[in-house]
Amino acid sequence: MGVSTSCAEKGVRVVTVDFPPVNALPVAGWSALADAVRAAGRDPEARCVVLAAEGRGFNAGVDIKEIQRDGDGALIGANHACAEAFGAVYDCAVPVVAAVQGFCLGGGIGLVGNADAIVASEDAVFGVPELDRGALGAATHLARLVPQHLMRALYYTARTATAADLHAHGSVWRVVPREGLRTAALGLAREIAAKDGQLLRLAKSALNGIDPVDVRRSYRFEQGFTFEAGLGGVGARVRAGFGEGERR
Repeated sequence: MGVSTSCAEKGVRVVTVDFPPVNALPVAGWSALADAVRAAGRDPEARCVVLAAEGRGFNAGVDIKEIQRDGDGALIGANHACAEAFGAVYDCAVPVVAAVQGFCLGGGIGLVGNADAIVASEDAVFGVPELDRGALGAATHLARLVPQHLMRALYYTARTATAADLHAHGSVWRVVPREGLRTAALGLAREIAAKDGQLLRLAKSALNGIDPVDVRRSYRFEQGFTFEAGLGGVGARVRAGFGEGERR
């Protein structure tokens, strides 16, 4: 349980998240993930990082129960830790390939939206159910996966898009059977890692430099509204029904 890093093969580092039962990460988990991705990128032998997860889903976002239990302190902690984890993926010195199975929700979208490439299993679904959880955020990253109007419809309804949908929009590189996910992700990572390591790092910096949206600033702007929802009481009111099947 937790975050681990392994050397899959020459030039490829795999950062794996494992927080049963659904990979909803506590504040400490997001911080650990940020540290692991940064460390993998700093490894002079690394040329590509694969971001993967154990279990039935890739990521279910933040641990809502932690926020319900610990209140504003946990909410602020999650805001900062998520921003750091998303930023670590985006700023990783080498390309990051996300290997996504099952559900990829909320904070999971922040991770894959900032990754350089996504390989997904056929059962993968992507969405930002923040309005059902008393929060806002990750629209910045969802907008990197789907066109603007679809992003808004998905955000307002808290619906999900399938891996096939995202493949059709060009944001998912390959869709494969679940049992072949890790192999497919490592295959893409291997192809990337075959390039010159120094040139790959320059390419990552160059591509980040020409992005039309500053993802760090954009996400932090969104988080201000999450905090406003918290101060106004609506966040806690909506979260009170989490896990009880309530709709508000």
